[in-house]
Amino acid sequence: MTSNTPGRIPGDRFLHAPGPTHIPAEVLNAMHRQPMDHGDPRLEQLIAVCETGLRRLLQTEHADVFIFVSNGHGAWETTIENLLAPGQAVLIPGSGHFSEQWAIQAEATGRRVIRTPYREGYPIDASAVEAALRADTKREIVAVFAVHTDTASSATCDLKAIRAAIGAAGHPALLVADIVASLGAAPFAMDALGVNVAVGAGQKGLMCPPGFGFVAVDARASEIAAKNPAPRYYWDWGRRKADYSYRKFCGTAPQNLLFGLEAALTLIEREGITAVHARHALLSRAVQAAVECWSHGGAVTLHCRVPEARSVSVTTIDVRSGIDIEALRGVARERFQVAFAGGLGPQTGRAFRIGHLGDLNAAMILGCLAGIEAAMLVQAIPFGRDGVQKAVDCLAAG
Repeated sequence: MTSNTPGRIPGDRFLHAPGPTHIPAEVLNAMHRQPMDHGDPRLEQLIAVCETGLRRLLQTEHADVFIFVSNGHGAWETTIENLLAPGQAVLIPGSGHFSEQWAIQAEATGRRVIRTPYREGYPIDASAVEAALRADTKREIVAVFAVHTDTASSATCDLKAIRAAIGAAGHPALLVADIVASLGAAPFAMDALGVNVAVGAGQKGLMCPPGFGFVAVDARASEIAAKNPAPRYYWDWGRRKADYSYRKFCGTAPQNLLFGLEAALTLIEREGITAVHARHALLSRAVQAAVECWSHGGAVTLHCRVPEARSVSVTTIDVRSGIDIEALRGVARERFQVAFAGGLGPQTGRAFRIGHLGDLNAAMILGCLAGIEAAMLVQAIPFGRDGVQKAVDCLAAG
């Protein structure tokens, strides 16, 4: 019997995007449940478990946690709408594509954005943050919006240095950190870092499907939000601060996503957050060791120029002019069952990205790297041939 339908491809396709990430079976199974009615006390218990688990992961004692049916961009918008009145200023230091997108979103809602320059291949420059705040003699800047890990550039900034820059400038600006790509992968301690608002989402280190974003808000940020006259409803933190689920979510709670989040937080706590961070650090070192080796062929190189700023979540790889990145991705995905990401923003067509965060282990990383090497061979892209071996050596050394 003949058919035009493609034959079955056995096994799993490896997902190595920096989001969405691989979802563990425990999370998928937890979501495969019937929702509860709004009055069921178990619903309130589920929400409380998720909020408490996020607080522990964020390492905050007193911040309020608000969960939204949205992606990370929705979490950005709730932060903009609550902290800034139209016309007020925010400082957004350059980190790459995602700092610029946050800036564009703030401007689209009528806020004034002050940017610090982005130097391609480098993390946020804390000295530029200090200089911009010192220049704000009228103290018009309400907050500094900093992207902790920019998944386009794969650079992680030093939040401690940015908080120190705000202090050195003697400026009252809040520190708001986008931790969408870092939470659950890199160390983050909200209270110890002096972060006033943390902005996150579920589809990366939290190992959940896309669909929810969240913010953690300290008392100082809550006070500023309460005085902000900007009109808002769905995004309003004040309305969300309630005991009843229907008010907490401004309507029906995303119960199945919360089932998944509860399971994901349980997995993280079972592994232990220190072990989670160590695993991500090791896997990222293996990937970056392989790419360093690949670079000897002259066609690819690590995008982030500062080794200590290279993300444990994702690695961006620059390619020389003339290489068809989408063709490479297509061969890797369809022939070798390895899916990875292309470049974003200024890196579109100039880079590809390997995600190594969330529910991943050493074998999955080696399979990803081998699949990419095979695809580069098919596409006749020159590369140093011992990349996988360098990753094996790194993983074996621990």
